[in-house]
Amino acid sequence: MDAKYYQRDLPVQESEVHEEYLDYNTQRPKLLMREYGRNIVTMVMQLRDIPDRQKRTEQASCVIRSMKALNPSVVQEENWEQKLWDHLFIIAGYDLDVDSPYPKPQPEEAGSRPSPIPLRRNPIKATHYGRNIENIIEVICGIEDGEQKTDMIRRLAIYMRQQYLIWNKDSVADETIFHDIEKLSDYRIHVPEGITLSKVSTDMSYSRPGMNLDFVNRKPVGGKKFKKKR
Repeated sequence: MDAKYYQRDLPVQESEVHEEYLDYNTQRPKLLMREYGRNIVTMVMQLRDIPDRQKRTEQASCVIRSMKALNPSVVQEENWEQKLWDHLFIIAGYDLDVDSPYPKPQPEEAGSRPSPIPLRRNPIKATHYGRNIENIIEVICGIEDGEQKTDMIRRLAIYMRQQYLIWNKDSVADETIFHDIEKLSDYRIHVPEGITLSKVSTDMSYSRPGMNLDFVNRKPVGGKKFKKKR
């Protein structure tokens, strides 16, 4: 038949098509659990219309399996099955009368915030050293003077010099490191006189960890000689 026949006998306004047949997500209720989609929401809402409690509980278990299939990553979490039941009650607006194998969540728990983690609020005295250096200094302050404390101060100074050179590529004097140790300890630590630090090599071309030192020094290894490439 001619298309004009349908246009003449079935006059449908475009506005009527939009109002009667089209359904937009913006006009629907907001999803509480987006990872499950609107089909799960429809299934959960239909659970309320089942009069038999036992039958309603069986259908709720089926919905749980569907939720697991739609969100398979949930099985990687701890107590994932209980979380699925909790999500089921949340989607139902906490108004679902079924026999759950787990305690039902309460609406008050959804709005509660976890306890804040106690963090140290004291600012770092020297950011280029970091807070770990300050913690080590506190430990050294509690040790009695002696050979052990002197050795710990020397090892700390070597580590602090390494941290210092990360920010400043130039060389740093040992006296600067010693002064920083005393300053960061609020002068509770006095660096013993005569303490020295080993020199830091500025040639980093062959200083990779695990490299054969004989190769670095260009010494014969196994009767072979390495020639320097030009």
